[in-house]
Amino acid sequence: MSAVASPHPWLAVEPYKVSVEEYRSFRRDGFLVVRGLVLPEHVDEMKRHTEDLMYGRQTVPGVEPPAPDSSMLEMEKRLLRIHMLHREVEIWERYLLYPRVLDVVQALTGPDVLAMQTMMFIKGPGQDGQGFHQDTYYIPTFPDSLLGAWIALDRADTENGCLRMTTGSQVEPIYPPTTGYGYGDWGLADIPSVAGVGGHCNSDEDPTNELKPIASRYADREVPAILEPGDVAFFGGHILHRSFTNRTPDRTRRSFVNHYCNARSFTTWDGGNQNHILARGNSHLPFAQPKFGTPCAANSPSRNSISDDPLSPPMMMATPEGTMEPQIPENTPHDD
Repeated sequence: MSAVASPHPWLAVEPYKVSVEEYRSFRRDGFLVVRGLVLPEHVDEMKRHTEDLMYGRQTVPGVEPPAPDSSMLEMEKRLLRIHMLHREVEIWERYLLYPRVLDVVQALTGPDVLAMQTMMFIKGPGQDGQGFHQDTYYIPTFPDSLLGAWIALDRADTENGCLRMTTGSQVEPIYPPTTGYGYGDWGLADIPSVAGVGGHCNSDEDPTNELKPIASRYADREVPAILEPGDVAFFGGHILHRSFTNRTPDRTRRSFVNHYCNARSFTTWDGGNQNHILARGNSHLPFAQPKFGTPCAANSPSRNSISDDPLSPPMMMATPEGTMEPQIPENTPHDD
């Protein structure tokens, strides 16, 4: 008798519908916090996974196990940031394609969604924050559609170094690098280049970050994104944001952070579109399959999107009587 495969757990996850007010809030502020989006049992699974990594119970490519004589605090502080393990570890791919996160991404930057990047942050007591930066500086997409999703696994607050969002700064262009890696809106007539952004300065004062004077225009609008486990902060690629040092003696701040873009956008980042997973909808561009088979648009036999629906509404066109009405355009030649 052949075994029957169990259905994937994500197929039973209740969808999330973004409200009009949430959509408005994201456009107005540049970010949106959705409370309790990741279900408690799924937060617990991710927390167990981070503990397995921290304490050396699970080994993964590129992550060294702790020294045998490490203290608990040393083990918690040794891993600050881990990148791109969704290509190596099944659970990372699964939470990159978590349905309720994709529901929000699809509403904010879809309908077609490309899943691009995974990061895990384990900010132990005393560990540094990260200075002002804009995510599209690192991951450009054309058209510009980058969106981050920051999933809290622990409470994140002002004491242990939560995200700090500069509301309103999403209207700023992307400031290009003075030298080295980074994208920017070089085509603007008077745009300055910047140096020292992001993790180049390990100080909450961030004295050498040349984005700081730009952020100071919004000084009274910077807000801490205080999150409980399971809350998710979504933010666009232009908003200026940062975090401070974890100043608690005993509270680690863990998070799982993904980046997405509209799957109709072109990118050269990390080898191009063909290296990233089509999570929702469809695309005229190449895309990758999920290595571990997590259900998504890329491996769906009935992949479709409203963006290429052949039953799209007809055009509003002038009638012979001089009115404007919906009509299907004809292909016959005519004089303009």
